[in-house]
Amino acid sequence: MSTDVTTTDSATTPAATAAALASAEAHSAHNYHPLPVVVAEAEGAWMTDVEGRRYLDMLAGYSALNFGHGNRRLIDAAKAQLERVTLTSRAFHHDRFAAFCAELAELCGKEMVLPMNTGAEAVETAVKTARKWGYRVKGVPDGQARIIVASDNFHGRTTTIVSFSTDPEARADYGPYTPGFDIVPYGDLAALEAAMTDETVAVLLEPIQGEAGVLVPPPGYLTGVRELTRERNVLFIADEIQSGLGRTGRTFACEHEGVVPDVYVLGKALGGGVVPVSAVVASADVLGVFKPGEHGSTFGGNPLACAVALEVIAMLRGGEYQQRADELGEHLHHELNLLVGEGAVRAVRGRGLWAGVDIDPALGTGREISEKLMERGVLVKDTHGSTIRIAPPLVISKEDLDWGLEQLRDVLGARDVPGA
Repeated sequence: MSTDVTTTDSATTPAATAAALASAEAHSAHNYHPLPVVVAEAEGAWMTDVEGRRYLDMLAGYSALNFGHGNRRLIDAAKAQLERVTLTSRAFHHDRFAAFCAELAELCGKEMVLPMNTGAEAVETAVKTARKWGYRVKGVPDGQARIIVASDNFHGRTTTIVSFSTDPEARADYGPYTPGFDIVPYGDLAALEAAMTDETVAVLLEPIQGEAGVLVPPPGYLTGVRELTRERNVLFIADEIQSGLGRTGRTFACEHEGVVPDVYVLGKALGGGVVPVSAVVASADVLGVFKPGEHGSTFGGNPLACAVALEVIAMLRGGEYQQRADELGEHLHHELNLLVGEGAVRAVRGRGLWAGVDIDPALGTGREISEKLMERGVLVKDTHGSTIRIAPPLVISKEDLDWGLEQLRDVLGARDVPGA
């Protein structure tokens, strides 16, 4: 562990950062507002910028980097596959595909896998799956299928997905919008039940809403959703793109309530932070509705993606990453809740190594707090006003985690918090 965040490589100067930022500003669309840091290298939970300054990564690529930067097992798996074959398209079979599908299905306790690349692609695939299942299996009249979603959701940014977003920034100016979705308050089981009709084919939910500020639903909510969907012959689709694969201290966040959905939507950490890999995983009577030519992706399930994802699955099979997230997560939430008692923080939510922290607005916006932390060598990301998200790689050491939390206490002026 090293907390030296002021090291400067003599071969670079601050002008390197300025030049990179200016070029990005001039030549890239302004669809993001990144912090002004230009990363050049990374290992484990640490990143180094073009000036040689080191930063503790407390975001982990929105959970895509659950296993840390440059994880040796994942890099070795990728390198070995790079020397063999990287792409065949699905016009042909390749020798990593069957194992990837079989082992991911086993990890999820399901039978079939439909591989894609990005999270949004996987959500789109789940939507198409639910509609086709509704018509071919449930018997909903053609063109009448409806899917229930939750307010404040974040499932991606395609035209269809933003059609059922309640975030004005994500939705505005992209109409006309795709019909067929009913939005109910997150965590409100009665509202969900009231929205169900004979045409409802699926309920699509995040077990924990990440972009909304790491919102955890009320106890029993996911269990209630599972019971309702089973009673009404409706698919329960769990978007575990951010919450899944170890982040919350379980393989899947649904496990905290002992719930098994009909469909898992996976991404981010499935590619180990090396390549984009996503998938829809379900039983044969759900994914079996597809016939050749009805859906696909040139890069979906490519050899390189399968090789990396197979190593991810192997790493999760032992349970040590889930246990680490559970144990360090308990420590993380204990320390953050001390800040609530001090008054510097309004609320803390989350599970495992994942937290949404509502800062007292008098101390600054989430963006301002993130910038102050960046100056101290800690990288987090804001959302919705004065909220920041904390989600370090699961490989972070307790010593490094404590150092990062110490910087947060300093920024918030909470040095005298008991136990700090």
